[in-house]
Amino acid sequence: MGGQLEGKRGLIMGVANERSIAWGIARACAAAGAELAFTHQGEAFGARLKPLAESVGSDLMIDVDVTDEASLDAAFATLSEGWDRLDFLVHAIAFSDKSELQGRFLNTSRANFKNSLDISCYSFIDVARRAHPLMTEHGGTLLTLTYQGSNKVVPNYNVMGVAKAALESSVRYLANDLGREGIRVNALSPGPMKTLAGAAIGGARKTFKHTDQNAPLGSNATLEAVGGTAVWLASDAGACTTGEIVHIDGGFHVLGMPQYDNL
Repeated sequence: MGGQLEGKRGLIMGVANERSIAWGIARACAAAGAELAFTHQGEAFGARLKPLAESVGSDLMIDVDVTDEASLDAAFATLSEGWDRLDFLVHAIAFSDKSELQGRFLNTSRANFKNSLDISCYSFIDVARRAHPLMTEHGGTLLTLTYQGSNKVVPNYNVMGVAKAALESSVRYLANDLGREGIRVNALSPGPMKTLAGAAIGGARKTFKHTDQNAPLGSNATLEAVGGTAVWLASDAGACTTGEIVHIDGGFHVLGMPQYDNL
Protein backbone atom coordinates (compact mmCIF):
# COMPACT_ATOMS: atom_id res chain seq x y z
CA MET A 1 0.00 0.00 0.00
CA GLY A 2 3.04 2.25 -0.18
CA GLY A 3 2.20 5.71 -1.46
CA GLN A 4 -1.59 5.59 -1.46
CA LEU A 5 -1.74 8.23 1.29
CA GLU A 6 1.44 10.09 0.41
CA GLY A 7 1.08 13.76 1.32
CA LYS A 8 -2.07 13.19 3.39
CA ARG A 9 -2.50 14.01 7.06
CA GLY A 10 -4.72 12.02 9.39
CA LEU A 11 -5.88 12.19 13.01
CA ILE A 12 -6.29 8.86 14.80
CA MET A 13 -8.54 8.87 17.88
CA GLY A 14 -8.81 5.87 20.17
CA VAL A 15 -5.55 3.90 20.24
CA ALA A 16 -5.48 2.02 23.56
CA ASN A 17 -2.54 -0.32 22.86
CA GLU A 18 -0.82 -2.23 20.06
CA ARG A 19 -3.80 -4.59 19.68
CA SER A 20 -6.32 -1.78 19.13
CA ILE A 21 -8.18 -1.62 15.84
CA ALA A 22 -7.22 2.06 15.76
CA TRP A 23 -3.55 1.08 15.91
CA GLY A 24 -3.97 -1.40 13.06
CA ILE A 25 -5.44 1.44 11.01
CA ALA A 26 -2.72 3.90 12.06
CA ARG A 27 0.05 1.45 11.17
CA ALA A 28 -1.44 0.80 7.72
CA CYS A 29 -1.96 4.51 7.04
CA ALA A 30 1.63 5.29 8.03
CA ALA A 31 2.91 2.52 5.77
CA ALA A 32 0.87 4.08 2.94
CA GLY A 33 2.70 7.37 3.43
CA ALA A 34 0.36 9.36 5.70
CA GLU A 35 1.52 11.84 8.33
CA LEU A 36 -0.34 11.10 11.56
CA ALA A 37 -1.46 12.81 14.74
CA PHE A 38 -3.07 11.02 17.69
CA THR A 39 -5.42 11.78 20.56
CA HIS A 40 -5.57 10.03 23.91
CA GLN A 41 -7.40 10.51 27.18
CA GLY A 42 -5.27 10.96 30.28
CA GLU A 43 -1.66 10.23 31.18
CA ALA A 44 -1.96 6.43 31.35
CA PHE A 45 -3.20 6.07 27.77
CA GLY A 46 -0.73 8.74 26.71
CA ALA A 47 2.16 6.70 28.10
CA ARG A 48 1.00 3.62 26.18
CA LEU A 49 0.50 5.62 23.00
CA LYS A 50 3.82 7.48 22.95
CA PRO A 51 6.11 4.64 21.77
CA LEU A 52 3.54 3.57 19.18
CA ALA A 53 3.21 7.10 17.82
CA GLU A 54 6.98 7.48 17.71
CA SER A 55 7.29 4.20 15.80
CA VAL A 56 5.36 5.74 12.89
CA GLY A 57 7.21 9.04 13.07
CA SER A 58 4.55 11.03 14.92
CA ASP A 59 5.23 13.49 17.73
CA LEU A 60 1.79 15.12 17.70
CA MET A 61 -0.23 13.66 20.58
CA ILE A 62 -3.19 15.54 22.04
CA ASP A 63 -4.96 14.78 25.32
CA VAL A 64 -8.74 15.07 24.90
CA ASP A 65 -11.94 14.12 26.72
CA VAL A 66 -14.67 13.73 24.10
CA THR A 67 -17.40 14.34 26.69
CA ASP A 68 -16.01 17.83 27.41
CA GLU A 69 -16.72 20.60 24.87
CA ALA A 70 -13.83 22.75 26.10
CA SER A 71 -11.42 19.83 25.85
CA LEU A 72 -12.49 19.14 22.27
CA ASP A 73 -12.19 22.82 21.34
CA ALA A 74 -8.68 22.93 22.80
CA ALA A 75 -7.67 19.70 21.04
CA PHE A 76 -8.67 20.93 17.60
CA ALA A 77 -7.13 24.33 18.28
CA THR A 78 -3.85 22.54 19.03
CA LEU A 79 -4.20 20.48 15.85
CA SER A 80 -4.87 23.62 13.81
CA GLU A 81 -1.72 25.26 15.19
CA GLY A 82 0.39 22.39 13.88
CA TRP A 83 -1.50 21.57 10.67
CA ASP A 84 -3.20 23.81 8.15
CA ARG A 85 -5.41 20.98 6.89
CA LEU A 86 -6.73 17.53 7.76
CA ASP A 87 -7.27 14.87 5.09
CA PHE A 88 -8.78 12.07 7.17
CA LEU A 89 -9.90 11.28 10.68
CA VAL A 90 -10.41 7.91 12.37
CA HIS A 91 -12.86 7.85 15.29
CA ALA A 92 -12.34 4.63 17.27
CA ILE A 93 -13.97 5.66 20.52
CA ALA A 94 -16.68 3.76 22.40
CA PHE A 95 -17.50 3.05 26.01
CA SER A 96 -20.07 1.34 28.20
CA ASP A 97 -20.04 0.17 31.80
CA LYS A 98 -18.55 -3.34 31.69
CA SER A 99 -21.08 -4.56 34.26
CA GLU A 100 -23.88 -3.88 31.76
CA LEU A 101 -22.22 -5.75 28.89
CA GLN A 102 -23.52 -9.02 30.20
CA GLY A 103 -26.92 -10.40 31.07
CA ARG A 104 -30.15 -8.79 29.88
CA PHE A 105 -30.50 -5.59 27.87
CA LEU A 106 -33.68 -5.01 29.87
CA ASN A 107 -31.53 -4.06 32.86
CA THR A 108 -29.71 -1.20 31.15
CA SER A 109 -29.52 1.76 33.50
CA ARG A 110 -30.51 5.27 32.42
CA ALA A 111 -27.11 6.65 33.41
CA ASN A 112 -25.15 4.08 31.41
CA PHE A 113 -27.49 4.44 28.42
CA LYS A 114 -26.83 8.18 28.27
CA ASN A 115 -23.09 7.78 28.80
CA SER A 116 -22.77 5.01 26.21
CA LEU A 117 -24.65 6.98 23.55
CA ASP A 118 -22.72 10.15 24.36
CA ILE A 119 -19.25 8.62 24.08
CA SER A 120 -19.92 5.98 21.42
CA CYS A 121 -22.14 7.99 19.07
CA TYR A 122 -22.46 11.70 19.81
CA SER A 123 -18.70 12.13 20.07
CA PHE A 124 -18.41 11.27 16.36
CA ILE A 125 -20.82 14.07 15.46
CA ASP A 126 -19.02 16.47 17.79
CA VAL A 127 -15.64 15.55 16.30
CA ALA A 128 -16.95 15.80 12.71
CA ARG A 129 -18.22 19.32 13.38
CA ARG A 130 -14.75 20.41 14.46
CA ALA A 131 -12.81 18.45 11.85
CA HIS A 132 -14.66 19.42 8.70
CA PRO A 133 -13.45 23.06 8.59
CA LEU A 134 -9.91 21.66 8.29
CA MET A 135 -10.91 19.53 5.29
CA THR A 136 -10.95 22.44 2.88
CA GLU A 137 -8.55 21.82 0.01
CA HIS A 138 -9.77 18.56 -1.51
CA GLY A 139 -12.39 17.47 1.01
CA GLY A 140 -11.54 14.55 3.26
CA THR A 141 -12.62 11.34 4.93
CA LEU A 142 -14.25 10.64 8.29
CA LEU A 143 -14.15 7.02 9.48
CA THR A 144 -15.67 5.39 12.54
CA LEU A 145 -15.96 1.83 13.86
CA THR A 146 -19.13 -0.18 14.28
CA TYR A 147 -20.23 -3.80 14.73
CA GLN A 148 -23.12 -5.91 13.47
CA GLY A 149 -24.66 -5.91 16.96
CA SER A 150 -26.17 -2.66 15.68
CA ASN A 151 -28.77 -4.49 13.58
CA LYS A 152 -28.77 -8.05 14.93
CA VAL A 153 -28.97 -9.27 18.49
CA VAL A 154 -25.58 -10.34 19.83
CA PRO A 155 -25.54 -11.83 23.35
CA ASN A 156 -24.29 -9.39 25.98
CA TYR A 157 -23.67 -6.55 23.49
CA ASN A 158 -26.75 -4.85 24.94
CA VAL A 159 -26.67 -1.04 25.00
CA MET A 160 -23.62 -0.96 22.73
CA GLY A 161 -25.84 -2.39 19.98
CA VAL A 162 -28.18 0.57 20.35
CA ALA A 163 -25.24 2.99 20.41
CA LYS A 164 -23.78 1.47 17.24
CA ALA A 165 -27.18 1.63 15.51
CA ALA A 166 -27.30 5.35 16.31
CA LEU A 167 -23.70 5.72 15.12
CA GLU A 168 -24.48 4.05 11.77
CA SER A 169 -27.47 6.33 11.26
CA SER A 170 -25.23 9.29 12.08
CA VAL A 171 -22.79 8.14 9.39
CA ARG A 172 -25.56 8.37 6.78
CA TYR A 173 -26.76 11.80 7.91
CA LEU A 174 -23.23 13.18 8.09
CA ALA A 175 -22.45 11.75 4.66
CA ASN A 176 -25.37 13.74 3.26
CA ASP A 177 -24.49 16.91 5.19
CA LEU A 178 -20.84 16.95 4.17
CA GLY A 179 -20.88 15.37 0.72
CA ARG A 180 -21.09 18.66 -1.19
CA GLU A 181 -17.89 19.71 0.58
CA GLY A 182 -16.12 16.65 -0.77
CA ILE A 183 -16.07 14.92 2.62
CA ARG A 184 -16.85 11.21 2.72
CA VAL A 185 -18.20 9.56 5.87
CA ASN A 186 -18.06 5.79 6.34
CA ALA A 187 -18.01 3.16 9.07
CA LEU A 188 -15.86 0.03 9.25
CA SER A 189 -17.58 -3.03 10.69
CA PRO A 190 -15.12 -5.76 11.66
CA GLY A 191 -16.31 -8.91 13.33
CA PRO A 192 -15.20 -9.75 16.88
CA MET A 193 -11.54 -8.99 17.51
CA LYS A 194 -9.24 -9.65 20.45
CA THR A 195 -8.97 -6.09 21.67
CA LEU A 196 -9.20 -4.38 25.06
CA ALA A 197 -12.67 -3.11 24.19
CA GLY A 198 -13.85 -6.47 22.85
CA ALA A 199 -12.71 -8.27 26.01
CA ALA A 200 -15.12 -6.16 28.09
CA ILE A 201 -18.15 -7.85 26.53
CA GLY A 202 -19.45 -10.91 28.35
CA GLY A 203 -18.74 -14.20 26.55
CA ALA A 204 -16.25 -12.55 24.18
CA ARG A 205 -14.20 -15.73 23.69
CA LYS A 206 -17.25 -17.76 22.70
CA THR A 207 -18.38 -15.06 20.25
CA PHE A 208 -14.92 -14.88 18.70
CA LYS A 209 -14.74 -18.67 18.31
CA HIS A 210 -18.26 -18.90 16.86
CA THR A 211 -17.64 -16.32 14.14
CA ASP A 212 -14.20 -17.70 13.39
CA GLN A 213 -15.69 -21.16 12.77
CA ASN A 214 -18.70 -20.02 10.76
CA ALA A 215 -17.60 -17.03 8.66
CA PRO A 216 -17.60 -17.94 4.94
CA LEU A 217 -13.89 -17.11 4.73
CA GLY A 218 -13.20 -19.23 7.80
CA SER A 219 -11.66 -16.53 9.96
CA ASN A 220 -12.25 -13.34 11.86
CA ALA A 221 -10.88 -10.01 10.72
CA THR A 222 -7.23 -9.09 11.20
CA LEU A 223 -5.75 -5.70 12.06
CA GLU A 224 -4.06 -5.76 8.66
CA ALA A 225 -7.37 -6.27 6.83
CA VAL A 226 -9.09 -3.48 8.74
CA GLY A 227 -6.12 -1.19 8.22
CA GLY A 228 -6.04 -1.90 4.49
CA THR A 229 -9.73 -1.10 4.16
CA ALA A 230 -9.22 2.20 5.98
CA VAL A 231 -6.37 3.10 3.62
CA TRP A 232 -8.62 2.46 0.61
CA LEU A 233 -11.39 4.66 1.99
CA ALA A 234 -9.02 7.48 3.00
CA SER A 235 -7.18 7.39 -0.34
CA ASP A 236 -8.25 8.84 -3.66
CA ALA A 237 -9.49 5.34 -4.59
CA GLY A 238 -12.35 5.88 -2.13
CA ALA A 239 -13.44 9.13 -3.76
CA CYS A 240 -16.96 7.91 -4.63
CA THR A 241 -17.74 5.89 -1.49
CA THR A 242 -19.69 7.54 1.31
CA GLY A 243 -22.47 6.70 3.76
CA GLU A 244 -21.40 3.05 3.80
CA ILE A 245 -21.07 0.44 6.52
CA VAL A 246 -18.15 -1.61 5.19
CA HIS A 247 -18.03 -5.12 6.63
CA ILE A 248 -14.63 -6.71 7.30
CA ASP A 249 -15.81 -9.86 9.04
CA GLY A 250 -14.96 -12.75 6.74
CA GLY A 251 -18.51 -12.58 5.38
CA PHE A 252 -20.16 -13.55 8.67
CA HIS A 253 -22.80 -10.82 8.31
CA VAL A 254 -24.40 -12.60 5.31
CA LEU A 255 -25.30 -15.75 7.27
CA GLY A 256 -28.78 -16.63 8.46
CA MET A 257 -27.58 -19.70 10.39
CA PRO A 258 -24.26 -21.28 11.36
CA GLN A 259 -22.50 -23.51 8.85
CA TYR A 260 -24.16 -26.92 8.48
CA ASP A 261 -21.43 -28.79 10.37
CA ASN A 262 -21.84 -26.45 13.33
CA LEU A 263 -25.63 -26.69 13.70
